Amino acid sequence: MKRIPVAGPWITEKEIGYVTDAVTNAWYGNANIYNERFEKAFADYIGVRFAITLPSCTSAIHLSLLAMGTGPGDEVIVPDITWIASAAPVTYVEATPVFADIDPLTWCLSASSFEECISPRTKAVIPVDLYGNMPEMEAIRDIAKRHGISIIEDAAEAIGSHYNGMMAGSFGDTGVFSFHGSKTLTTGEGGMLVTDREDIYQRSLTLRDHGRKPGDKMFFNTEVAYKYKMSSMQAALGLAQLERVEELISQKRRIFDMYKSRLADLSEITLNYEAPNTRNTYWMVTAILDEKSGIKKEMLMELMSDMNIDCRPFFHPLSSIPAYKNSEQSRIAQKCNRISYRISPYGINLPSGLRLQEEDVEYVCKSLKSILYKNMTKG
Repeated sequence: MKRIPVAGPWITEKEIGYVTDAVTNAWYGNANIYNERFEKAFADYIGVRFAITLPSCTSAIHLSLLAMGTGPGDEVIVPDITWIASAAPVTYVEATPVFADIDPLTWCLSASSFEECISPRTKAVIPVDLYGNMPEMEAIRDIAKRHGISIIEDAAEAIGSHYNGMMAGSFGDTGVFSFHGSKTLTTGEGGMLVTDREDIYQRSLTLRDHGRKPGDKMFFNTEVAYKYKMSSMQAALGLAQLERVEELISQKRRIFDMYKSRLADLSEITLNYEAPNTRNTYWMVTAILDEKSGIKKEMLMELMSDMNIDCRPFFHPLSSIPAYKNSEQSRIAQKCNRISYRISPYGINLPSGLRLQEEDVEYVCKSLKSILYKNMTKG
């Protein structure tokens, strides 16, 4: 039987045509045509003033922190459950990541835990729209405003999600996106920084181009900075994908609905939550097993792999991984973040690629049920 991948894009003739035109014509005086079109269209879609194409979401977080003046002595609060890219740039700028717990329903940053983590050194918070879902952004914004804390909304996994009528990525001082090959909208690799703040926009433009001010033609660098740019071919691919974004999102939601209907009879499994005021774009369909099942994610992934099904683990708490586990903040989080440590061991991401077929979902669900049934029978 064919192997079922955990993720994958949906590419059409539109994308191929745009990229072919870019590789043919987007050079010299025309080099930025597709970047500018992609940035404008993306800003309009999210509902913000400015957008900057970048090589990754990680670079977008890095530039956001730098543009906000974050540095040594500062603390930045991040949810304990997220990919390390949400936190690593905090270390880049020599600030300290502080790990907050997650909400048991959304699996995103808990507003109450965020508030408990605030100290006089807190400079910023990075709420993450995990797997396409969104946290209680109004509560998070209110808390941040009361304490004078900047918000970098990590919408890497949530293009097209929205909360109370506002698009993911539009809630913070900046919003950041990923266009990795696994994402709903892809440029292969790539990212975007969006903002309504002109000061952050202008500062980020300088920092991403080796310290050259926008419009500089004399290669007269004002400071040592970074090389964070996206190629025209990537921008062309991103623009074509953006013009199809609602089609891509509809496909993600259709895939989730196929899983939901086929797994509805399993009380041992909890799938992604969608609040009444939220559109979840379900970047990854995620299954959390009841701990009474006795099956942890490592075992379940191995058993699924034996059936030619690729899965991903629900993120490990950042405070538990080797990169951070010996830090003082991690020791605190290991004691306090009960939800993160309760859910993470039993969660996996099921195959969620955009070209997934109904028969693939049927096979994945039958395989998962078979594993659970055999385990319960042994018990």
